[in-house]
Amino acid sequence: MSNVVQLTGRNIRKKKKHYNISSTLKGRPHLRAVCLKVYTTKPKKPNSAIRKIAKVRLSTKRNTIIYIPGQGHNLQQHSQVLVRGGRAPDLPGVHYRAIRGKFDFTTTESFERRKRRSKFGLKLIREKG
Repeated sequence: MSNVVQLTGRNIRKKKKHYNISSTLKGRPHLRAVCLKVYTTKPKKPNSAIRKIAKVRLSTKRNTIIYIPGQGHNLQQHSQVLVRGGRAPDLPGVHYRAIRGKFDFTTTESFERRKRRSKFGLKLIREKG
């Protein structure tokens, strides 16, 4: 139990500061960015894969790392992308994702998507028969 001096004196209890991980977006839903370097990396244990990521400069002049979702991409240096929040859970320091179908990041993938296609901006495939 704390006494009156502890609560009102010199050593007043201070609120703990909470930092927002997606602070580079500054409360915006999306930001435009230009790719500085496009490369691959391996995820943390216990996962095993080759994940595609890119180092980008946001329109706010800050550099950050983004995850490139989906199968296959056409990004290279100086490509423009639209960046949203959303981290890659098994990649340390990757807190943003690129949005497909905007600027230089095309929607075409290496195979047809039937489920989750709307997340990648693909049209609904109607089956004949």
